[in-house]
Amino acid sequence: MTWLARLERRFGRYALPNVTLYLVVGQALFYVIGVGRPTIVERMLLIPARVLEGEVWRLATFLFIPPSENPLFAFFALYLLYLMGTALEINWGVFRYNVYLLIAIGLTLASAWLVPETPGTNLYISTSVFLAFAFLYPDFELLLFFILPVKVKWLAAVTWIVLVLAFLGGDWAQRFYIQASVANFFLFFGREIVQRAKMRGRSHIRRAVSRPDPDAVLHRCAVCGITDRTHPTMEFRYCPACTGGRGYCTEHIFDHEHR
Repeated sequence: MTWLARLERRFGRYALPNVTLYLVVGQALFYVIGVGRPTIVERMLLIPARVLEGEVWRLATFLFIPPSENPLFAFFALYLLYLMGTALEINWGVFRYNVYLLIAIGLTLASAWLVPETPGTNLYISTSVFLAFAFLYPDFELLLFFILPVKVKWLAAVTWIVLVLAFLGGDWAQRFYIQASVANFFLFFGREIVQRAKMRGRSHIRRAVSRPDPDAVLHRCAVCGITDRTHPTMEFRYCPACTGGRGYCTEHIFDHEHR
């Protein structure tokens, strides 16, 4: 993407490496704090009205809301976030991964102001990271429930279905947050998705053109019309005196009229 390359040349030196580690450590830290102070999460939510009242820390603390109250699920979610985010940073480079996250964060902040009655969290930002990872590493296997190996592309397919159903059946707040989570995905991968679709379409066309017709015949008698399919043991000959190289069965090759 040329626009990203231009931005990287100009602002690349400001990129923050290992940003996923900071997010994971921050979420883990607030999980531990939340064990003793369960109300801490409420003070971290992105609520525009509270921000306007002076609680400006909410503009950043929503990024560190723990993924779950369940310790096992929280550990698994944080492990996956670190794994996926680090893989994206290695694949793209520090700056591009920073931009990907910043777009998701910026759109989440904007969505919170569009639907101020619905508190904003980091759920859809993590979802955006997961979708990007699944697109780049579709055959990566995860152990579902630490037992069942599942390729990440199938989990991504389920995630897309859930997002679409939630978008169609949810309220406007949910729709805005879903758009915030997928907009940067399509910004980064939209062109490649279109190119893949075009290549797949051309491949189907080529296969359809090159696929032999099961009902096609190789030889047909110009007099009686029998073919190598209706009479598989019949021998066919072609007359050099006839225009177009007409074929004939052995019964008519010698006594036909030249055309």
